[in-house]
Amino acid sequence: MMAAMESGFNWGERLPELGAARVGLRWLETADVPALFEVFSDPEVMRYWSSTPLVDLAAAAGLLRHIQDHFAARTLFQWGIARRADDRVIGTCTLFNLDVENRRGEIGFALGRAHWGQGLAAEAVGALIGFAFGALALHRLEADADPRNAASLRALERQGFRREGYLRERFHVGGETQDSVFLGLLRREWTGGQTS
Repeated sequence: MMAAMESGFNWGERLPELGAARVGLRWLETADVPALFEVFSDPEVMRYWSSTPLVDLAAAAGLLRHIQDHFAARTLFQWGIARRADDRVIGTCTLFNLDVENRRGEIGFALGRAHWGQGLAAEAVGALIGFAFGALALHRLEADADPRNAASLRALERQGFRREGYLRERFHVGGETQDSVFLGLLRREWTGGQTS
């Protein structure tokens, strides 16, 4: 993982801010714990996630510590998705499982329910992809989604991700077994979210 620094990019003490038209990706602070709780405690948001909803603010504070600790270890890079209008965190966007030798990584995202259907997740994911293929010089990105999560699959496919596999009974969350669709995107295929 540390070889990522050899690409010329210096992570520093905090994640770099990434911008899009209506949202920005930024470092998560203690003040964002209530916003994280709002997003990750919602059963509808977590419906297709690989873990159960948060139960209280202490769990959200634990999530923030997890995010910051894993950033320090260079194993998880999770930004807050913040509205440009007021800098309020409405979700997160993540780059993880970086494999520097093979120039690939995985992405994930979650968005508060009040902000669904507005194209904000696509903006955030687009900014993350641009960073991964640009600053980090990755060659391939991967993602997975529950096949019932049509909105997330659409957001990924609009960025150029292609379905590459169907993983049966991959997750066991909250007493339910869930399948997963595996998707991949090569740098040369990325159109910046512009589809014809």
